[in-house]
Amino acid sequence: MSRVKDVVVLIGSGSIGQAIARRVGAGKHVVLGDLRQEAADKAAKILEDAGFETSTIAVDISSRDSILNLIEHAKKFGEIKHLINAAGVSPSQAPVEKILQVDLYGTAVLLEEFGKVIADGGSGVMISSQSGHRLGALNEDENYKLATYSPEELLNLDFIKAITDTLKAYQYSKRCNGLRVMYESTAWGKRGATINAISPGIIITPLANDELHGPRKDGYLKMIEASPAGRAGTPDEVAALAEHLMSENGRFISGADFLIDGGTTASYWFGDLQYLKKTH
Repeated sequence: MSRVKDVVVLIGSGSIGQAIARRVGAGKHVVLGDLRQEAADKAAKILEDAGFETSTIAVDISSRDSILNLIEHAKKFGEIKHLINAAGVSPSQAPVEKILQVDLYGTAVLLEEFGKVIADGGSGVMISSQSGHRLGALNEDENYKLATYSPEELLNLDFIKAITDTLKAYQYSKRCNGLRVMYESTAWGKRGATINAISPGIIITPLANDELHGPRKDGYLKMIEASPAGRAGTPDEVAALAEHLMSENGRFISGADFLIDGGTTASYWFGDLQYLKKTH
């Protein structure tokens, strides 16, 4: 019989999620959850070939029951010590309703349910997006509702139901992610755990590479070149930040949302990328 181990739950088995799991999963059991079972299995094979112990499960984070099933699966292997949520859909991948169900509602449910089972000394990171920082100021009432209302109530908020544009749906979802992390950090803290959000800019993944070689490549390349860093980021750079937040060195950090975008958002508001406001 195998020894009971701490468990790392990774949802969304793409490049960023895998990079983080490599940083925090050594000596632990890594559960890989993905909407597509074959994607989870493929990522598990890569990690197993590098010496990690894994199991896989299909999970749809737009379903509370599916998330609860994921938790029960993970608990079979030990205490859930780390949660990495790298799942989501982009404005070019899905309609408004699906974006809200996955990126807004799904993340809220994950934070709520894992906050009930996370181990003492545990930690979590939600991979959000720089887009949440481009939405502009919301009023106090909107901020409060996005932060505190139940996940089911979120989808019925008047200003959420009024969204018809996929980019706005994505931006509101990612703004909500940061606010929910702030709200849920209290519950996580009572269990001795930390929870934070990370908001990446353009990170080179297979999907991003497709965009950089597709019909909209000129706009993306211009934005990257004009950003303060002058380049895109890598999954390992995001993982290095996540590792710090999830380590003993990050125990005093919780309820925060960290931009890691090469200065793109700063330039969007105050620098050379202000031209993007006309299209965003």
